[in-house]
Amino acid sequence: MRVVTWNLWWRFGPWQERQPAIARSLVELKPDIVCLQEVWSTSADDEGLLGDERPAAIDQAEVLANALGGFHVARTEERFRDGVSFGNAILSRWPIVKSASLDLPPIKDGRSHRKALFTAVEAPHGIVPVFCTHLAYRFDESELRQRQVRLLLEFIDEHRDKSQNAHPPVLGGDLNAVPTSDEIRLLTGESATPVEGLVMTDAWPQRGTGDGVTWTHRNPYSADASWPQRRIDYLMVGWPRPKPLGNVLSCEVACVESIDGVQPSDHYAVVADLHEGFVRAQG
Repeated sequence: MRVVTWNLWWRFGPWQERQPAIARSLVELKPDIVCLQEVWSTSADDEGLLGDERPAAIDQAEVLANALGGFHVARTEERFRDGVSFGNAILSRWPIVKSASLDLPPIKDGRSHRKALFTAVEAPHGIVPVFCTHLAYRFDESELRQRQVRLLLEFIDEHRDKSQNAHPPVLGGDLNAVPTSDEIRLLTGESATPVEGLVMTDAWPQRGTGDGVTWTHRNPYSADASWPQRRIDYLMVGWPRPKPLGNVLSCEVACVESIDGVQPSDHYAVVADLHEGFVRAQG
């Protein structure tokens, strides 16, 4: 099962020119499940998406799902600002039978800018609980991200299947934190887990090669960033789990190259192949 996570950089930079590059990059990865951050939709008249005029209401997640051959879509419900939303989405080759979202702190006027999204994906090998999120981005917001992680883990625990042979939860997202940070250590069990019996294992140190950097000065959009060369985008799989179900078989940084001279996003994507089931006895 191939899973991808990618921050699409909303409608920043040359956003119209970037849309075909985003779509083509995803198609070339041949994913089964995609976790997206900074996804937009609009209720206002808009032109130029993928080079054509489009109807008044446009949903970037739906456009990408169609480009992938008719993937199923779930997304967070977002407040529109100047007619354009900003949120998370999960695309799946297989049916999405359930979904839910969670507001992450801080919450103002009953709404939160940051959210977590859950979907139950009906894969051929069973129901896969998939989560997508995007944590606070400022360098000085570690304490806030820790609060967000605690709620995220409670949300994962609420929606995962705890039966013996169930598929472990899969998490993809832009966590805006490096692997040694307190917030990532909360997720991976390197510090005391907020939810007893639940730890998320980071795919990159299991099967990745190199530094796994996804926010880099090699990307022209972040060449002048305050703090490049950071691994802040993650795919994680829950533990405990029935071995080898959900084990990471491979993990790579993807969507690095420009398409027809256009860099798709300011972030690179992460793609991982996960084990789909049990090893059957031979003989």
